[in-house]
Amino acid sequence: MKRSLIVLFAVLVVAALALAACGQQAPQTVVVTQVVEKPGGTVVVTQVVEATPAPPKAKEFKSSHPDTLVVATIGDAESLDPAWDYESSGIGVIMNLYDQLVTYDKSDATKFVPDLATQWEISDGGKTYTFHIRKGVKFHNGDTLTPEDVAYTFQRAILQGGTDSPMWLLTEPFFGIGTYDIAELVDPTGALDDDPEALKKADPAKLKAACEKIVNAVTYDNDKGTVTMHLAQPWGPFLATIAQGWASIIDKQWSIKQGAWDGSCDTWQNFYGIDDSTAPLGKIENGTGPYMLDHWTPGEEIVLKANPHYWRAEQNVPAWKGAPTAPSIKTVVLKVVKEWGTRFAMMKAGDADFADVPRQNVAQIDPLVGEICVWNADKSDFDCKPSDNPDQPLRLWKGMPTVVRTDVFFNFKINTDGGNPYIGSGQLDGNGIPADFFSDIHIRKAFNYCFDWDTFIKDALNGEGVQNVGPLIPGMIGYDPKGPHYTYDKDKCVAELKQAWDGKVWDKGFRFQVAYNSGNVTRQTVAQILQADFADIDPKFEIEAVGLPWPAFLNAYRASRLPMFISGWIEDIHDPHNWAQPFTVGTYARRQNMPKDIHDQFQELVSKGVAETDPAKRAEIYKQLTALDYKYAPAIRLAVATGRHYEQRWVQGWYYNPIAPAFYYLYSIKK
Repeated sequence: MKRSLIVLFAVLVVAALALAACGQQAPQTVVVTQVVEKPGGTVVVTQVVEATPAPPKAKEFKSSHPDTLVVATIGDAESLDPAWDYESSGIGVIMNLYDQLVTYDKSDATKFVPDLATQWEISDGGKTYTFHIRKGVKFHNGDTLTPEDVAYTFQRAILQGGTDSPMWLLTEPFFGIGTYDIAELVDPTGALDDDPEALKKADPAKLKAACEKIVNAVTYDNDKGTVTMHLAQPWGPFLATIAQGWASIIDKQWSIKQGAWDGSCDTWQNFYGIDDSTAPLGKIENGTGPYMLDHWTPGEEIVLKANPHYWRAEQNVPAWKGAPTAPSIKTVVLKVVKEWGTRFAMMKAGDADFADVPRQNVAQIDPLVGEICVWNADKSDFDCKPSDNPDQPLRLWKGMPTVVRTDVFFNFKINTDGGNPYIGSGQLDGNGIPADFFSDIHIRKAFNYCFDWDTFIKDALNGEGVQNVGPLIPGMIGYDPKGPHYTYDKDKCVAELKQAWDGKVWDKGFRFQVAYNSGNVTRQTVAQILQADFADIDPKFEIEAVGLPWPAFLNAYRASRLPMFISGWIEDIHDPHNWAQPFTVGTYARRQNMPKDIHDQFQELVSKGVAETDPAKRAEIYKQLTALDYKYAPAIRLAVATGRHYEQRWVQGWYYNPIAPAFYYLYSIKK
């Protein structure tokens, strides 16, 4: 009797604990009665055993497409030609199809590890780089990588040129500060930049000399397995420059067969100045990267397939400590979904693993977040914990510093060839604006005073951002948060409008269109804020916000047809030069048709800033640049936001590298 009752007691206790361990709700107390024999006789003892249940078992999240990653994005790639594409969507795809000589040490934007180069030496006072090229690497078509392919990659890219391409990042270190295109070696004035037909008519001797200069600057030795690069001057951010997509290594033999430069200095001018419609490598690829192009339907989707013969897997060479050697995800579908409602529905249903989430819509998607990872600046990493709704399917990464910004740029001389629908009548008659409308400093100042930064940060960035001061971003050498900058001030806006164009603007008013790429709610919000702020002063100041498909928007603002354009910049290299140059003398300045007298003043400071090696002196130069930017007001410098990334909780392996383009992380993802 005694033994059986004791056993019963043990069984009851074990059962209670087992229920708790299984995540089932066991009783909080267990009452057990047993018979115990004592000297005085048999005693019935009642014992209460506490059995606190374990917390419920965590909910499991499983994908219905475990081998496929679906990304719902608003932006399509422009091109797959590494030497031409200069926007984050395309570069991100390229960096999964191709490899570079060096790559980032995972999330560190300033530390570089071997990729297609196994090692490198720097000599001649920082002007010569010798790279040892990895052996046994195959391109997707089976061709073997050689040092000759590497040398051809850089030579062909620079000779193809084009100021709308990223090649200025290479021409400066190879040819000297302020040289932004190969055509400037033929005509230093820049008159031949982006003019292929005029270049073909240039002096043949000068053409050949320009080509030979880059061919001699990038040499190779197939027997030694090396490529040597000779720079015009020491260039601190050189490794950072060649770690990005525009330095992706291509197959020389294959590229020539596709119609790329044939390798001769007698013919290079015939391959100069291509664009996304004429680039022979624009819609195809043959890289060495972890993914291969399955198909690309422009405007709809890009589909990538895992490379079954990826060299990292075959040679057991992880990209960084703990990295996989082959992609776990076998198929990547990058879907162009411009409507936020559709992207939201895809995330809610689990049909998309990642999605672009406009900052204005985070309140809609945040209730679906079950895990939150918040950036910890002290350790440069995230702290993750369950949200208040831990059973929800999404994970949110937030608070990380970003190296991207959106600004509003004024066009000093609008292109009106063949008519221009964006400027109305083309006259200062109240029904349009003239082509040189923004050449008046009072107009540019008025637009700065008439922009409401608080509303922008609240509505477009969900309150997660700070107003930017000048062309640089916070954290850069020379950035001064207390430097001169504009603030929203209706009275000052009115005062500037009354002075603009000798009072004609105030008398007549104006009407024109501000375009943004459809689906980009941040840029749409910028346009609508300007529209509302000017209408609040007087309805005769009429701004129309117009959404354009991405290709149409890109073509219009590159052709300088937009009166003002809203565009973003993500840094190429983590250096102030990569903000100062494009914003004041390079990419954006050209598209703004910056007047020469203003351009030259900026150029003097930009050149001094990149050449100076003393950080303190360099900082002072960039502070002068900020003051000059305030004086001439060539743009509305908006705000820098902290970052957010949403994903399904079944996704693992995403990491944050602030300088990496979209989709760069595909190699490490698993589900």
